[in-house]
Amino acid sequence: MKRYSAHFLRLALGAILAWTSVLHAAPTDLNTLLQQIQQAARELDYAGVFSYSNSAGVQTMRLVHVIDGKGERERLESLDGPEREYLRINDVTQCLIPERQVIILEQSRNDRFPALLTGNTEKIDQYYQMQIRDKKRVGGRECQEYTLTPLDEWRYGYHICVDTEHNLLLQTQTIAMRAEPTIVNQTAFASLTVGGAAIQSQALDSDWKHKEWRVIAANRENVDLAATGWRIPSPAGFVAVSEISRFMRSERQVAQLVLSDGLASISVFIEPVDSYSQRLKADPGSKKGSIHLFRKRIGDYWLTATGEVPLATLHYVGNGAEFVPVVK
Repeated sequence: MKRYSAHFLRLALGAILAWTSVLHAAPTDLNTLLQQIQQAARELDYAGVFSYSNSAGVQTMRLVHVIDGKGERERLESLDGPEREYLRINDVTQCLIPERQVIILEQSRNDRFPALLTGNTEKIDQYYQMQIRDKKRVGGRECQEYTLTPLDEWRYGYHICVDTEHNLLLQTQTIAMRAEPTIVNQTAFASLTVGGAAIQSQALDSDWKHKEWRVIAANRENVDLAATGWRIPSPAGFVAVSEISRFMRSERQVAQLVLSDGLASISVFIEPVDSYSQRLKADPGSKKGSIHLFRKRIGDYWLTATGEVPLATLHYVGNGAEFVPVVK
């Protein structure tokens, strides 16, 4: 009986270990991996310090993210450069600007680190090839490395490292796929704590006394650019995920189209030529940090395309765009 019991325990232990290894096994398809990363970023409690770097410099941020009775809450504060703080509750984010004593209300972004996705990823494997690489440590935690190689010239590649215990994204690098691959930018945790027990709820509260600050709501409304006469081409795999009109500084009304392949995104801004925008100039291609920019005049409008994509991608979008006035 003892021999049978010992044998049974060995079998049970083996089954548990096998099941545990399955739970923590690296996903073999890209869509599953990306959905796990996005889910972890939205549903876990965590706090840490991370840095974002590109050719323009390095920025360090402190992040606290908690799920509680109020929903998804987050506090993001800059630790260098201009003082900025972002307080998020679900789909609304407050941007605190202390030197102006202003709070700007805006819609929360779904791709803010350690989230990653800018759109639907069901067809993502048609445009990127995933390769599982080695394990390493980032921010004091073990993570699994993956390389996402683009299958065409319209997008950059990515090198990511995912926490082996919680599926949280610990590091991401955007890679320009040249003869010698080049890191365009990198975001990585320097330190990280996962789990609500170690995170105090007051860490979500701003240190600034901002109750009397002026609140500005970002005015935006959905638009249909095609219905107004715009024809804007999308590179393979990119689809429209947002079409809005918003008021910018100096009360300029600007339309914005966002194209996404799930990972990469392109923003196209359209504004009429007026006394303010006359100061703009055509730009066949420039770069600030890791973001390319392309601008051209189309009739009585300026079209500006930007994004962390190859410049040729913006040329395709901008040079292929046309405006055909709608006959009423």
